[in-house]
Amino acid sequence: MKKKNKQIKVISASVQGPLHKNKNLPCQDFYKYSVQSKNFVAVVSDGAGSAKFGKIGAKIVCETLTDLLKSSPFSQIQDRIIKAIEIARAKVLRHRFNKTHCSQGMNLFSATLVGVVCCQNKGIFFHIGDGAALALFDDYHNFVASPPSNGNFSCETFFYTQDNWKENLRFTAFQNAQAVFLMSDGLTNFSFSHNFTQIEKNFIIPIHNFLRDEKSKIKAQRALANTLNNMQAQRLNSDDKTLLWAGL
Repeated sequence: MKKKNKQIKVISASVQGPLHKNKNLPCQDFYKYSVQSKNFVAVVSDGAGSAKFGKIGAKIVCETLTDLLKSSPFSQIQDRIIKAIEIARAKVLRHRFNKTHCSQGMNLFSATLVGVVCCQNKGIFFHIGDGAALALFDDYHNFVASPPSNGNFSCETFFYTQDNWKENLRFTAFQNAQAVFLMSDGLTNFSFSHNFTQIEKNFIIPIHNFLRDEKSKIKAQRALANTLNNMQAQRLNSDDKTLLWAGL
């Protein structure tokens, strides 16, 4: 019988950014999580706006990694994450919209990747590209972050669909966290200080406290979506925004 992580509370929301609204484009972000097995797994992916099937690429990697990692031995988790990404890439390679069925055609599905696997008191972030992850501890002063990774320019990032994806895959381990945050790049500039050495406590801490204390999941999700979609947030960053919070 599968063990369910009943103690883990997850609240998440995705909102369309003004940039996509103005161009009549859908939100390219996708997320998925599982509390149905021994591991808690959550994955957020941002499909590249320049990629025709970026949302499909994001959906494939989130669903594949969540399904494959929820029962994986935590002692082997890094190897299992690598294998799961390889399987997601194989799905993109064979996808019916990838007419060439070669690596060049995978560029049409370009998407970033940030995720977490937790088992008991241990956790690990896995990350390709921008977006960010945060493990928050009891005193709020200490945290472990997996910051964005860009190329030579701030507008350049890395995708799991690229040939050199393994070179850009990063792991960050942590223990005894109170909560974790996963976010797409539409939120990073007001969740952290400029150099990512500090969290923006006026944003992160109120969200954490509210989501932790709110008993109604529907109300919590609605409030989170409203926060991501308010005028100030949309003015600070015009990209799509996804935030997944989990109380551990």
